[in-house]
Amino acid sequence: MEIPIFILAGGRGTRLASVVNDVPKPLAPVNGKPFLLYLLENYLNQGFKKFYFLLHHKASQIIDCIETLRKTALSDCEIYYSVEPSLLGTGGSVAYTIQSLNFHGEFLIVNADTWVDAESMNLLAGSVSPAIGVIRISDVSRYGKVSIEGEIIQKFEEKMENAGEGWINAGLYKLHSDHFKGREGEFSMEKDVFPDLVLQKKLRAVSLKTEFIDIGIPDDYERFQNWIVSGREHKL
Repeated sequence: MEIPIFILAGGRGTRLASVVNDVPKPLAPVNGKPFLLYLLENYLNQGFKKFYFLLHHKASQIIDCIETLRKTALSDCEIYYSVEPSLLGTGGSVAYTIQSLNFHGEFLIVNADTWVDAESMNLLAGSVSPAIGVIRISDVSRYGKVSIEGEIIQKFEEKMENAGEGWINAGLYKLHSDHFKGREGEFSMEKDVFPDLVLQKKLRAVSLKTEFIDIGIPDDYERFQNWIVSGREHKL
């Protein structure tokens, strides 16, 4: 598949530091393998072969891991690295990559700490950009809520206690480099880019029916490990 995947992997992972502090969060060990390898295996199984790694915190460890995989799982893939000079936020990281690597065109974006099933990336790749993947869950309190009308996103609501059932942002996006024109420095896709697209009624929601987990906190990191060790026999 030609469309590249931008993998956001530069954060400090402070919420997970109590249980993983010797490696960056994407390399958190899961049954003898780094979490990032599970993600890459998912993408490779769907035919993706072009990856941009957006890095900052402990970037050299992630680069070393990827370079090792070039000899095996990533042997016929195109690999690019973008190492931010300082943490620039999700939007700033993407803008820096586009400018520093002279990238133009559509691309997918994923968070390096978020797991979805193998079909979800294909669904998003086949959608019309700009688009974000959304998942319906029983309690959106931890994530904030996405309000949708038809397939167009109407607004993003902040996290709140006892928010109940609803749609959440799955952390998967399909965007175009033009969406970052004129933007630079530190900024957030979620707080700066997406609200502008919502005002223009341009941001589409792609409904994903997938197993979903963000390993950013110890409880969910343990849950993912248990799921892998079990042979993925139960739901996440």
